[in-house]
Amino acid sequence: MASSIAPLVLSTPSEHIIEGPVASAILSDGSTLSDEQLYLQYEIPRTIREIREGRWRKIALQFPDDMLVDAPRVFERLRDGLRRARKEPGKARNIDTVDGVGDVTDGLEKTTFDGLGTADDGEGSEHRLTILADTSYGACCVDEVAAEHVDAEVVVHYGRSCLSPTARLPVIYVFTSKPLDLDVAVQCFKATYKKLDEKVCLMADIPYSHHIPNMHERLCDQGYTDVFATEVVRDPSSLLPNRTVPVEVQEEGGSEKLQEYSIFHISGPPTSLLLILSSRVKRINILQTSSKSSSGPLEEATTTALLRRRYALVTRISAVPILGILINTLSVKNYMNALQHCQNLISNAGKKSYVFVVGKVNAAKLANFSEIGAWVVIGCWESSLIESREFFAPVITPFELELALQGDQERQWSGKWVGDFSEVLAEATKNKSGGGGANQSYGGAKDILDNAGGDWDDQESDDEPPDFDLRTGRYVSRSRPMGRPKPHVTPQIPTNGEAAPIAPPSSALVQRAKGDVVTVNGTVSPAAEFLRSKRTWQGLGSDYEVAYERSEDGKIRGAAVEEGRSGVARGYAVGEGDGKT
Repeated sequence: MASSIAPLVLSTPSEHIIEGPVASAILSDGSTLSDEQLYLQYEIPRTIREIREGRWRKIALQFPDDMLVDAPRVFERLRDGLRRARKEPGKARNIDTVDGVGDVTDGLEKTTFDGLGTADDGEGSEHRLTILADTSYGACCVDEVAAEHVDAEVVVHYGRSCLSPTARLPVIYVFTSKPLDLDVAVQCFKATYKKLDEKVCLMADIPYSHHIPNMHERLCDQGYTDVFATEVVRDPSSLLPNRTVPVEVQEEGGSEKLQEYSIFHISGPPTSLLLILSSRVKRINILQTSSKSSSGPLEEATTTALLRRRYALVTRISAVPILGILINTLSVKNYMNALQHCQNLISNAGKKSYVFVVGKVNAAKLANFSEIGAWVVIGCWESSLIESREFFAPVITPFELELALQGDQERQWSGKWVGDFSEVLAEATKNKSGGGGANQSYGGAKDILDNAGGDWDDQESDDEPPDFDLRTGRYVSRSRPMGRPKPHVTPQIPTNGEAAPIAPPSSALVQRAKGDVVTVNGTVSPAAEFLRSKRTWQGLGSDYEVAYERSEDGKIRGAAVEEGRSGVARGYAVGEGDGKT
């Protein structure tokens, strides 16, 4: 029986090449939400109200991949709602009926447009909405780069978010909501915490955070007296990242009081959050929502194995000569300061760093740079932690970089883990203002300076402390390819007006690098040296030698000149038009 399926079309007929525009693809509407659910899930009334109050005209809508199916409908509801509101600026009009849906938002706050003014509602004030269908980095971060490409004035971010502070654009967060069986959650809580006076903080992932007040009310009715309901705030550097803390914890020394609390977390938290909380609270119990949970007690979440693995990565980096810095965000505030801080750490340790911007990080991209011995990720506090065994080189965070570049005598890890680079910058600023200085802030440089006796120019290179690979125990001779770091010396200006003495030039011999590789400040570039000596493949054509055809007298014979094709792409004429292709 012959198949009725037509074969695939592998080419386009020549008569269709330049005839008329290509018809736009029609996407099937796979959204399963009703109009009422759409308004509630994506908070259409609140979004319209905040756009009107902010007087923004160019709005970017950022959706994660799993919500793109609803993006066209959300776009249409916002467009129609803003259009209706703009036509009647002075009339009290409820957003609840902005698109003829009726009372679909029954129970929500009634919102009117009174008092917003009419100065910006004249001709040419149409709102322009743009859907950002793909994010350059993680979906939890606000994609300011893509928003600026469309000249957006504000970004509406949908779905869960890391809530990292943005650098340029204001943001309207719409977390959306997911259902939760509160009866099962309360039963699990009661089975896990038997004592009614036990100190517990209720936390939930962003889509489940709206269930916290109802659950807290039920637990209080059950007799629990010391349960704190957290609220979502935009503060990743908080003791509970992006959450409020109890009043007693807000006082001085609150970090010690927080260790008396346990965490009851609804839905699986990000791995970075687990590492952060592991040293700050008493214990963590997680209620998984992805599968049907019983009403029994919850097991305590443990991060011991993960912390051991992270510390093993740190010990591998102490002898790495070349490090790569991955920019995994272009929107988180102060990411350039974090980049400069990491570069200072690496250069003060005598190592070389290179900066990369690769978008979404994967093992295939990083494998192209075999000379890089380790990678440092600068991103939001969630995306900086990349936990995968597929990468050929360790991938660490700025906090772990500081730990790795400390001296062997100073490197001590108490189990504390920091994910937000703003905390790392704040700690570095505090150490510098306390009189530590640059060399005391970076342990590796401090150890070298102490062992060298304090005078760099008078010491031999053999006086530098040796570096050993802590995994194999072997000596690493090229762990500092850029040479010994020299401390910054502030010139002394005499007060009596005399000229300051000029130090005599150094007479130490320096080996001059060969001219066939790139040098950086007189030092051979580590990447160029690696390319010449260790790379087995150096690009297309590197193993091909061009052989020219020569005449009897040794001159290169050129190819005969022939007339090429002419015409348009629809049909080229070869030569004088005797043939067509």
